[in-house]
Parts: sequence; C-alpha cells; structure tokens
Amino acid sequence: EHEILDEFIGPALKDEVLKIMPVQKQTRAGQRTRFKAFVAIGDYNGHVGLGVKCSKEVATAIRGAIILAKLSIVPVRRGFWGNKIGSPHTVPCKVTGKCGSVWVRLIPAPRGTGIVSAPVPKKLLQMAGIDDCYTSARGSTGTLGNFAKATYAAVAATYAYLTPDLWKETVFQKSPYQEFTEFLSKNHRPLGVQRQEVKQY
Repeated sequence: EHEILDEFIGPALKDEVLKIMPVQKQTRAGQRTRFKAFVAIGDYNGHVGLGVKCSKEVATAIRGAIILAKLSIVPVRRGFWGNKIGSPHTVPCKVTGKCGSVWVRLIPAPRGTGIVSAPVPKKLLQMAGIDDCYTSARGSTGTLGNFAKATYAAVAATYAYLTPDLWKETVFQKSPYQEFTEFLSKNHRPLGVQRQEVKQY
C-alpha cells in the first residue's frame, strides 16, 4: 500500500505531473476519450518513482498515477566523477535504460556540471538527487512515456550494477594438481605408459 511509503519518506516526497495526454478508443458511437497521466515523484535525495495511470477524468488519473508512482519508488545509487571528496553527486558509472525504442544513457559528470539532458529526464534525475550528469538518448524520445520510463530504468539500474568496490575479497585456491601432488606422483601413471591393446592382424 502506498501509505507505507508516506509513513517512511512521506513529507520529503514531491510529485510533478510530467504530462497528461488524451488517448482514444474507437467505438460504434464515435470515440471514447480517456486521460493518461504521467507523474514523477521523488525526495530529491536518492529516491525516485514513476507512475502512469489512465482514467476518464483528469483528476482521477493524476491521483492514481501518484499512488502508482509511490509504489514504484526505487533507491538511487550515487557516486563520484573523480576524487571522492564531499558527498556523492553523480551516477556511480555509465548506466543505460531502455523502453520501447528509447535508450537513455547516464554518464558521470564532474561537480558543477549540472544535469545535461532533455527536460523530461532532467526532472527525474533532479528528483533522484543526482546533481551532475551527462546523458545521451537514442530512439523516439518524442514518446514522452517511453522516454520517462527509460530514464527511470537507467536510474533504477544504478544499484543493480556491481562495481569493483563492491567485489568480494578474492580467496585464491591451489589447483587440484598442485594441491594433491604427492598423492598423484605415487598413484597416477601417465597415459603413455599404460598398456596399449596389441592389435591382432
């Protein structure tokens, strides 16, 4: 339930309607128009969500989209561009997200760059609490829904990416040949020495 999120990060959350677009279905009596609302939500400090809802009225669509956005909130991992000075300000590594034909790539940027991107991803990245970021997009970015979803996917992928600083300590083991050298030297005959079948002609 979305109230759980209100309990945890409720007051900090700000939502913004990205777009309201009418969608139509052809019926016998003409068209039936419904409204599709895209809502981004975030606390500007490492949490962001995206909700899409279709409904007969605009207000209902927005209300539903806000609830869905709250339910889809993901944590955002942030990192540094160069030296690890101060608090993390950009994405930890290059990440991509895809939805439909739209690819969105987020690239770490030095401090003070700001978010270099189109207006749609810019809002989402600001809500996620990313201060500096270069972006590159490919595909039909005019499809606002897919553009927003691709950006959301890229931001969500930051925690899914295993960077070298999260690697486990490597424990080196000897190869079996090295480990059991004494045993093998006593008990194992090389293949060449084993008797060959004498062919009877």
